[in-house]
Order: sequence, then structure tokens, then C-alpha cells
Amino acid sequence: MTDTIFALATPPGRGAIAILRLSGPATEAALSALGAGDLKPRQASLRDLAHDGQTIDQALVLRFPAPNSYTGEDCAELHLHGGRAVIEAAGEALAALGLRPAEPGEFTRRAFENGRMDLAQAEAVADLIDAETAAQARQALGQLDGALSQTYAGFRRDLLTTLALVEAEIDFPDEEIPDQLARTAGPVLDRLIADLKAALADARRGERVREGYRIVLIGETNAGKSSLFNALVAREAAIVTPIAGTTRDVLDADLIIGGHAVTLSDTAGLRASEDPVEAEGVRRARARAETADLRLWVRSPGDAEGEAAAFVRPGDLLVLAKSDLGPAASVAGLETLSISAASGEGLVALHDWIAARLARDLSGADFPAVTRERHRRRLGEALAAVEAGRAALDIAPEMAAADLHRAADALSRVTGAIGVEDVLGEIFSTFCIGK
Repeated sequence: MTDTIFALATPPGRGAIAILRLSGPATEAALSALGAGDLKPRQASLRDLAHDGQTIDQALVLRFPAPNSYTGEDCAELHLHGGRAVIEAAGEALAALGLRPAEPGEFTRRAFENGRMDLAQAEAVADLIDAETAAQARQALGQLDGALSQTYAGFRRDLLTTLALVEAEIDFPDEEIPDQLARTAGPVLDRLIADLKAALADARRGERVREGYRIVLIGETNAGKSSLFNALVAREAAIVTPIAGTTRDVLDADLIIGGHAVTLSDTAGLRASEDPVEAEGVRRARARAETADLRLWVRSPGDAEGEAAAFVRPGDLLVLAKSDLGPAASVAGLETLSISAASGEGLVALHDWIAARLARDLSGADFPAVTRERHRRRLGEALAAVEAGRAALDIAPEMAAADLHRAADALSRVTGAIGVEDVLGEIFSTFCIGK
């Protein structure tokens, strides 16, 4: 028998109201014991709650009978006054009635296990709770609405089509079926391989929206990186001095630009150094430059091209800093903006350029097939298995069928269409209590 659980669904601390959620077979019995029996489904009722003769609160109570509830079980909500004493009294009463506090994510896990949502939608619940930007909220809502699940369902439909053809030839060799039926699956597999490759090539878009787009400032010492960093984050976050090599570590700041989450990094000037501390800072700067989504190469008047040029990629931006002191040298083939952190010249244009770049990189006609590293890993496994199956199709249909089953298994693990006990704990442990 499933335990009946309860948890606070509103933030802890003093507030106008606090909502306690209940889910499980003993929900209605607990409500009756507290003085809130005979409630109409999905209709708020004002009740005086009490336990062992002690008044707890006058609260709004809602009941959601199974299966039409968030978890698919009998559920309820107690809308209490938000004082700590009231919340503690209600929790103690529920525990005395045999209910237990919920684990992180347990409400949503029960919703998944009871078929109220698939695994990708459950992940979207956590993403929506954590969303800090409009883009993150839109993506989480789309995933919660089933957009990502529909993409994987399409992939699996193509796999099932090909498996039906392959296994028909394997299982019914004496029946009147077309010769070499399995080979007719080839065009479908070719199309599926192209679709999976396109999804993987676009994999970073969804992850960038969810985790943040990484922008790194690179350049020589005293190029003006830290001054630009402070200007963009609108505070004195980095130390700025005329001494070369002042910045010796990577300094990160989280921003919202154009409705997207951005992690902006200031780095040490790229140069050879005998100082072990500065040398380590330069090593970290190089590593961060390699993995950035966008590099802003900062050059000031008189700077040589230097080591930063080796890290610049097509689409990066050359920022000519300290424009109030004179022009810095541009670089052929690289888009350029002039700025002055001291006077503010060009900073609005730079901000707008970054916002436009984010819109270009993080928008797309189709919902991204990957919003977490877990999705990308499974998609890669599926692609490898489908490619192996396609190669075996004309040689050994039995081997092709085994490969295609592996691909279907990998795709199913994204939405939880098959047993995925090995990933459930990892996913739901990241939820907050009450979800």
C-alpha cells in the first residue's frame, strides 16, 4: 500500500499563506480527522481544522480525487495562514495521523509512475520552478506541454516501422511476404539517421537556454577586459588597475540579456608568465576560451594581435576597447565594435549586438530535441545503434533488428516509456520538497 505523504508547497518562512499538499490513499481520512470531511471535489471550502481538541487554523481546503489530480492519487491542499506555529501544528497533526513528510520530487515522481506525465515532462516541472528568464520559462512550458516528448515519439515511430519490416522477414520466412522485405526499411532508416544527426547538431541550443549562454572576454593584459566586464555587469565586480596581470583567475557573473540567461567571464590576460599564480590564471583563461559559446576579443590601442587570435572562432566579436584613447587595430574577417568603458561609448550597441546574437543562436522553428545532457547522451546512443542497424540491414537482418531495438531503448529512456529505475533517483532528487 502506498504511503500518504505531505509537504509544504510554498516557500518556508513567514508569509500570508502556506500551502500543505497531501497525496495518497489516506488523504480523505486525514481530512475528515482534521474536521474537513465531505468536501466537494476541486472546490475550495473554509474549514476549522483541529486535532486532539486543539485548533490548528481556519483554512481553505481543496480535495482532488484520484485519478484527476496532479499525482493521479487522492490529493488535497490546506491553505493555511503562513505563521510558523500554524505550519508546525498542521504538520505534527498529519504525522500523528500516519502521514509522512514527502521526499524531494516525490509528488512529481508519483505523477510519473501513475501515468500523469512522462519523464521529460517531469523534468520540465523542475525546470519551470528554476526558470529565471522568459526563455527558460517558455522552453520549460513547451516541454511540459509535451513538445520534446512528441519529437522522440516521432523518432520511435520510424524505428517501429523499420522493426516491423525487419522482424516480419525474420519471423515469417515461409509466409507470402515480399522478398528482401527488410531492405525496404533502408530509406526510412536513412531519413531517421539524418533527423537524429540534425537533432544532435542542434543539441546545445536547448541546453544553452536552460543552463545559460557562456560568453568569455579574452585578450592581452591591460586590454580593458575587466573594465568592460564591470560595465556589462553594472557593478565593480573585477579589480581594475594599470598593473599588467591584475586579473589572475576567471571571474563569472550571471546576467539576463534579451530574456536569456548569460554567464559572462572575465579572464587573465593571455601571455607567457614565470609567475606560477598568473600562469595558472592564463591556463584557466585558455580553457574557458576553448569551451565558450561566444568570445569577445578585447583589444586596446597599441595591442599586438597576440595569443588571443588563436582562440577566436567565426562569429566571435572583436571589441576595440578604450576608444577614448584612440583607435585599436581591427582584424580582417571579424566583426568589430568600438567601445569605451570610461565614457560609455558603444556599450548600448554592444549590449544590443549580444542580444541579437542570443536570439539567433537560441531560437529555432522546432522545439529542441535536447534540453539536458542526459537527452544528448541517449540521442547519441540511438544514432550509433541506428547507423549500425542500417549497415547490417543488407547483410544480416537479425543483427539489424538487435541494433534497432537498442536504439528504441535509448530513445525510450528520455521519456520513460520503458523501465528507467536507474535514472529516476537522479532526476527527482533535484526537485524541491512539495513537488
